Amino acid sequence: MNHYTQVWLDINIATMNKAPQGTEQEAYGAIRDGAIAVTDGKISWVGPRKELPEFDILATPVVKGNGAWVTPGLIDCHTHLVFGGSRAQEFEKRLQGVSYEEISRQGGGIVSTVNETRKADEETLFVAAKDRLNALMAEGVTTVEIKSGYGLDTETEVKMLKVARLLGEHHPATVKTTFLGAHALPPEFKGNADGYIDLVCNEMLPAVHEQGLADAVDAFCEGIGFSLEQTKRVFDKAVELGLPVKLHAEQLSNLGGSELVAKYKGLSSDHLEYVDEAGIKAMKEAGTVAVLLPGAFYFLRETQLPPIDLLNKHQVPIAIATDTNPGSSPLCSILLMLNMACTLFRMPPEQALEGVTRNAALALGLDDRGVLKAGNRADFVLWDVSHPAELAYQFGVNKVKEIVIGGR
Repeated sequence: MNHYTQVWLDINIATMNKAPQGTEQEAYGAIRDGAIAVTDGKISWVGPRKELPEFDILATPVVKGNGAWVTPGLIDCHTHLVFGGSRAQEFEKRLQGVSYEEISRQGGGIVSTVNETRKADEETLFVAAKDRLNALMAEGVTTVEIKSGYGLDTETEVKMLKVARLLGEHHPATVKTTFLGAHALPPEFKGNADGYIDLVCNEMLPAVHEQGLADAVDAFCEGIGFSLEQTKRVFDKAVELGLPVKLHAEQLSNLGGSELVAKYKGLSSDHLEYVDEAGIKAMKEAGTVAVLLPGAFYFLRETQLPPIDLLNKHQVPIAIATDTNPGSSPLCSILLMLNMACTLFRMPPEQALEGVTRNAALALGLDDRGVLKAGNRADFVLWDVSHPAELAYQFGVNKVKEIVIGGR
């Protein structure tokens, strides 16, 4: 007889587990009238209720879902949750016709947030970020990535990553941290981008790595960010330190960033409105995930759609994330991103949900979540919906019934 920590019955399960090629499977990897058994924080068994192995029903807590749909815990694989201040005034400027690039060149944009983040202490940053993380968790997010990049000096970058680590310690959700020192050029290095990259590579990255504060390294490869050669230097240092890389690429133009990150077998290339077929082919060959950020597309009122058809043609995994940040996506709702992925990017609801589960896990280099199967972490959400498509279809009514993280 099997011994489980807990069993969930009377549920429909969207496993998001793809069937082997050539075999038929219901959409969402669905199992109707299913069951999930958990032991010590991991899924022991998942499948049709009638096939559940015998267990001691008197000694095992059983939860009845009353027909709820169960999905893997949602994963937000690209956020900037830790920052100081607000950029609401820049929002007004953009509505008056000033472009994002112009605001950046005037000392606004990322640099204005840098000034506020430098002034804020750890407690202030933690309290503000805690509210954002709680908002995501309330919608079923069980794993979140948090980037630095609003310090642009060693002290503040370290401070941001410490706060991100603290958030993970004080919340049940898993927090993965990413060092994004090469996010923008700080005022003190105006006209000296190469000098700033020296600082990133020779001081910041080693300090962050030595303190164990980063799980990955990112950069902003763009005309208003850093060149391919400067990005390459950051990646070379990351590789030297044994850290995986990812990249903000092809958001405003095509500099070939996706091909570069693919050469380093990067975890993901993010934004991608202007990526071309050569970049997509390189990503496919390298196993690099395409992370699309509909919130930034919407908030900046972009018109260049990411090439979804080309990404699908070459079978590049597509993840969806909030990109929560003060300037281009001050949006703390993963469910809104699901809706936007469908309405703005014309993605089917199943593919959008795959983008915040299975493929989002791949974008973080995690192979123990994002799919409901035996051996994976017991991170899942029970939803009061009649079909998984409702998660992308309706926005504003939170249908979460129960969130399970690590079996709890």
